[in-house]
Amino acid sequence: MNGMRLAQRNYYGKALVELAETNPSVVVLDADLAESTKTSEFRNVAPERFIEVGIAEQNMIGVASGLAASGKTVFASTFAVFASGRCWEQIRQAVAYPKLNVKIVSTHCGISVGEDGASHQALEDIALMRALPNMTVVSPADAYEAYAATIALAELDGPAYMRMGRAEFPPVTRADAEFVIGRASVLREGDDVTLVGTGQMVAHCMEAAAALLEEGIDAEVVNMSTIKPLDKNTLKRSLRKTGCAVTAEEHSVIGGMGSAVAEFLSQELLVPLEMIGTKDTFGESGTPNQLFEKYGLTSKDIAKAAKRSLERKRS
Repeated sequence: MNGMRLAQRNYYGKALVELAETNPSVVVLDADLAESTKTSEFRNVAPERFIEVGIAEQNMIGVASGLAASGKTVFASTFAVFASGRCWEQIRQAVAYPKLNVKIVSTHCGISVGEDGASHQALEDIALMRALPNMTVVSPADAYEAYAATIALAELDGPAYMRMGRAEFPPVTRADAEFVIGRASVLREGDDVTLVGTGQMVAHCMEAAAALLEEGIDAEVVNMSTIKPLDKNTLKRSLRKTGCAVTAEEHSVIGGMGSAVAEFLSQELLVPLEMIGTKDTFGESGTPNQLFEKYGLTSKDIAKAAKRSLERKRS
């Protein structure tokens, strides 16, 4: 993190351009938001394989399922609050149940949508998507992973949901890093506490780990870029070493990545766990920084949670 800030959706657009050139089965759909989701990049190079359905998100999923049933690899994009909420029944019945090759890729996730306010801040989309059978759920840590994950999703046979933010934020992975769906990555080794982040919160975990080190606390940082299927093996290895954990996500603590980790730990490895995320609440209008501060999603909040988790381990 050297001061550079990149938007995930821009790199999603770049990946779609690559797929336009390398994968003739790829078709892209959007619901009147192509300039914002950056599917416009694909439209510019392969207009014959791009469909603008207009403000008709439910219909978009129906069209996507039909194309997938005919053998296409379909990417369908809109804002997360529409992709996961407005279309949920269509996704359930026409994509997840028949296991069709539709990739629902959403942008403008989480509270960092900012000034657009609660109506556009999707804080429930992970919960909605991970509850669906057959659905893979991906939340890349940065722009580089958004690019790599898009390429990987095109090779995945079956339904998937990927969430991305609106804002630019620092990359934490290498541009050439391998991305494997279902595999977490350890970005920083540590012995005292495991910080498990997803999406933009991975960068905050890295900042928290640096601050904790100044206080003599050696934190391990795990990038949980695939939420379903959860990488249980990486979690188990890390937590057997550190013995306590914090999860951090730009999403509700109810049903999100933290819940997935807690479900796993309750069955296989009982260690103290603290969760950073929104607490059963909607968001509000404000700048991303203001909202991260108010709703307890900063690196300082992660560091405080790490100390609580450590205290519980020692007690």
